[in-house]
Amino acid sequence: MEAFTFNPVELIVLSAAGILFIIQLIYYLGLYNRIHLRNKAVRKEETHFTRELPPLSVIICARNEADNLRKVLPAILEQDYPQFEVIVINDASTDETEDVLGYMEEKYPHLYHSFTPDSARYISHKKLALTLGIKASKHDWLVFTETNCLPASNQWLKLMARNFTSQTQIVLGYSGYDRTKGWLHKRVAFDTFFQSLRYLGFALAGKPYMGIGRNMAYRKELFFKQKGYSKYLNLQRGEDDLFVNQTGNNSNTRVETDFNATMRIQPVYRYKDWKEEKVSYVATSHFYRGAQRYLLGFETFSRLLFYVACITGIVFGILNFQWLAAGIALLLWLIRYTVQAIIINQTAKEMGGNRKYYFSLPVFDILQPMQSLKFKLCRFFRGKGDFMRR
Repeated sequence: MEAFTFNPVELIVLSAAGILFIIQLIYYLGLYNRIHLRNKAVRKEETHFTRELPPLSVIICARNEADNLRKVLPAILEQDYPQFEVIVINDASTDETEDVLGYMEEKYPHLYHSFTPDSARYISHKKLALTLGIKASKHDWLVFTETNCLPASNQWLKLMARNFTSQTQIVLGYSGYDRTKGWLHKRVAFDTFFQSLRYLGFALAGKPYMGIGRNMAYRKELFFKQKGYSKYLNLQRGEDDLFVNQTGNNSNTRVETDFNATMRIQPVYRYKDWKEEKVSYVATSHFYRGAQRYLLGFETFSRLLFYVACITGIVFGILNFQWLAAGIALLLWLIRYTVQAIIINQTAKEMGGNRKYYFSLPVFDILQPMQSLKFKLCRFFRGKGDFMRR
């Protein structure tokens, strides 16, 4: 009987592990599984789409992106869509961007380009470029992407447009990395994928709190009603996540998760570039409205505590020859890992990722919050000035 009797410490640890286990399951089954559930509903024809294909404007900001423009623009300009224009704003590029755009305009009559002036000290150049593109656009629906993103198919615009119902004002799309060698790329790919599970999951739950400009759309009238990016002109960025955070709600925001509507991001080769992107998102996240940021922080915190509780339960059980205690702690971790692996891998497969997460999953599971903390500390020690234009 002694082998089945837990001492107070083991009882507390196992109880904590059990509570944290339930919390983790709620997040995975209730939030992180929503992209898969949405895809399943679409296959069963349970999701309503519009049949109309309104004319639209694709807007891209380019700064020293001549090589990427050569790869990406043809795939965007040759989309299977009845009427659309592509507007590229050249943001003071010093490479061959202007020559590439001029050459492509001769081949594609629906491509237009302009440039940003050297003025405007109180606005980030990207916000200015996008604002110029929006004002130059001819159509009400605006679709945004970036120069390092390649559409997964020529059906990208059609699939985004099927969500343009009369009530819809914002459509959020998925962007992810294809499989590439290298530890940095693996880290970046998983972090981006997990971020998508979070913000698209909340949007599918009717609680949108951010968007990413690699793949999103909204109405021009919404932009002008919001007075553009005027509420955060002093920030270097925020033209995507803060705009959606300020305007999105459960009735005006939809999500497109078909693989053929995804954007495939070009590989990241420099850690510095990824770090700057993550730190800038940390800077703008402090301006988010809503409880989503805190709920996600709670998930991360409960995840770390769950690992601590399980490891403690296993170690204490082994040291005290309480095999049942050690077995229960290990079983809780294995069940959570199984649920996590199923949801992560089936969603990654549906969204075009050809990488499977099994042995690497626990590593990224722990590394992701550590990376997040590192970027937050980096932002804190730099201070606000580095992320604001004066």
